[in-house]
Parts: sequence; structure tokens; C-alpha cells
Amino acid sequence: MFKQENSDQKQTFKKKPFKKKRKEREKREYEQKVIDIARVTRVVKGGKRFSFRTVVVIGNKRGKVGVGVSKGKDMKISTEKSYADAKKNMIELSFTGNTIPYETFQKLGSAKILLKPARKGNGIVAGGAVRTVVSLAGISDVSGKMLGSKSKLNNARATIKLLEQFAVKKIREKAEKKVEKKVGEKDVKEEVKKDIKK
Repeated sequence: MFKQENSDQKQTFKKKPFKKKRKEREKREYEQKVIDIARVTRVVKGGKRFSFRTVVVIGNKRGKVGVGVSKGKDMKISTEKSYADAKKNMIELSFTGNTIPYETFQKLGSAKILLKPARKGNGIVAGGAVRTVVSLAGISDVSGKMLGSKSKLNNARATIKLLEQFAVKKIREKAEKKVEKKVGEKDVKEEVKKDIKK
């Protein structure tokens, strides 16, 4: 009798509990990094209302990058909102190689950013928000310096403003202006020649 009971007990222990299958997270189009999280307060008639403000940088490491800021009652809500905001304010860069073509300087408010091109294998020699923006943009060799404000949001926005010089739209606009100038110069020369002939 005892032997049968023991065998039954062994059989019951062998059974594994039912485990729920975890849902796989959807892979997002862009990589994201949270630069700054701050708890902010708003004073109203009844008292104070607390919320979170998050600054997020997103990019695909192939030339697309953006910065977003948003507030929410919960950290998860604020990060999702800031991700959507960053997606709206994205820029697309166009440059060959792993570095920027020339040295640039940008001032935005009290933030001052300096970026210099570097040799292959040098890596990103920059700190804070500049490093995250540059790395998510897909630039692997560059040296930078934050000369003004220590605000992460201002420095991130200044870096985006600086990188706009190498954006696809800006380059197209510059090329179109050059073409317009050349066409204008040709028209003027032709008119001058006609006047001389007369």
C-alpha cells in the first residue's frame, strides 16, 4: 500500500505548472534613448499636480535622428508621447563616410555646440546629449564640445540644429539657389550683349 502511495505522489510532482506565453514586444522603427527625466509640478487652486517630463532622442543610425519632449502623469505615458514628438521633428542627413564633412559651430539660446570631423577609428569624443544624438544619427567618428549651457534638452536641440546643415532638404535648397544664381547671371549677360549690339 505504501509503495503505491509513494508512486502516485511522484507522478503528481512531475507535472509542471501551466505557463502563459509572453507576448513578444514589437520592434520599433527607430532606436530610442531617454536623456532626461524630470518631475515637474503645476500649482492649481486645489494644490499641486505632479507630472513627469521626459526628453527622448530617436534615430535609425543611418542618417535619421530627432529629439522629442513631452509630459505625462506616468513615466511610460510621457516617454511614448515624447517618442511621437521626436518622430514628428526628425531630420535626414546626407553625408558619405562615418564623420561630418567639416568643422561646425552652433549656438541655440545659451547652448553652444562645437563639432569637428575625426579620422576613421577615432570614435565619438563627446559627452552627454551630444554623444547620444550623434551616435543615433549614425556618425561613428567625431569630436565635440559643449561650451555653454549644461541643460540636456538645450544641448540636444542645438546638436540637431547643427546637424541640419547636412540635412537632405538644406543641401537641395543650396543647390537650387546656386542654379538660380547662375541662370540669373546668364540672363543679365545676354541682356548686356543685346544692349551693346544696339
